[in-house]
Amino acid sequence: EHDIETPYGLLHVVIQGSPKGNRPAILTYHDVGLNHKLCFNTFFNYEDMQEITKHFVVCHVDAPGQQAGASQFPQGYQYPSMDQLAAMLPSVVQHFGFKYVIGIGVGAGAYVLAKFALIFPDLVEGLVLMNIDPNGKGWIDWAAAKLSGLTSTLPDTVLSHLFSQEELMNNTELVQSYRQQISSMVNQFNLQLFLNMYNSRRDLDINRPGTVPNAKTLRCPVMLVVGDNAPAEEGVVECNSKLDPTNTTFLKMADSGGLPQVTQPSKLTEAFKYFLQGMGYIAHLKDRQLSGGSVPSASMTRLVRSRTASLTSASSVDGTRPRACTHSESTEAMGQINHTMEVSC
Repeated sequence: EHDIETPYGLLHVVIQGSPKGNRPAILTYHDVGLNHKLCFNTFFNYEDMQEITKHFVVCHVDAPGQQAGASQFPQGYQYPSMDQLAAMLPSVVQHFGFKYVIGIGVGAGAYVLAKFALIFPDLVEGLVLMNIDPNGKGWIDWAAAKLSGLTSTLPDTVLSHLFSQEELMNNTELVQSYRQQISSMVNQFNLQLFLNMYNSRRDLDINRPGTVPNAKTLRCPVMLVVGDNAPAEEGVVECNSKLDPTNTTFLKMADSGGLPQVTQPSKLTEAFKYFLQGMGYIAHLKDRQLSGGSVPSASMTRLVRSRTASLTSASSVDGTRPRACTHSESTEAMGQINHTMEVSC
């Protein structure tokens, strides 16, 4: 565990593993109401995921004041804006000597990582963005959120952000577990500050290339993930419409609800494996099952269908940064595809 000094305050960071040559670090950023443990423990402790992460150092970032046991901020503390939260991350990258990262973010964390990639594109090799909403709240949404805050407890407000109505209505064991953990593991005053800042975010300034002059977009490969009927589904669909289709995958996961990394770690692990292979990493895992073997390769075949595809060299198996290449440049291209259409699994 580390506390990293940044231009906007201390950032709590947990490192798993050690840097592997020149390979990027996997950097995670959690959603509102959570911290890295509540958001990612199930996913990263999943057996097949550990088969992947042994090839990478993992850097878990907790938003300011959201880590377990965090001290309460003083009255009047100005919580960093979403732009400032993104601007804190280069300090983390530099502190540990990472050359670049592959980001995995959920909800508010996905927004922060997308903003980070827009501001510092040379530091980001790829992004897995779950439940991202690229839109700021309009005044009607803001007023509704304000009213909800007056009539609902903070954990209830967070749960309605994290889980689908179906999950909440069924009062599942998962929802009740998260209700208890959100209440006990995250300082409620600090959480309210983070939630307020997330609710006051601006639109993410991205547009599909060619749609507007000087359009900004994410230049790295992106995998968008959302569960079916999740609260964030509409936002993720809109984000997909604003990204470059030649380097974007949209993965909609059945039976996973609002937290696919918790409810469907096996499917998400398999998708992440293909995402890494598409970037030219861990190609030596390509032709065999991950250790758990719980998800047959056939179940992911829809991931390799695409309307358009750009092929990537697999030069980075030894840890070097992959370069994009055309089909004519690499006839084998190691079979890696950057997927560009909606898929479901």
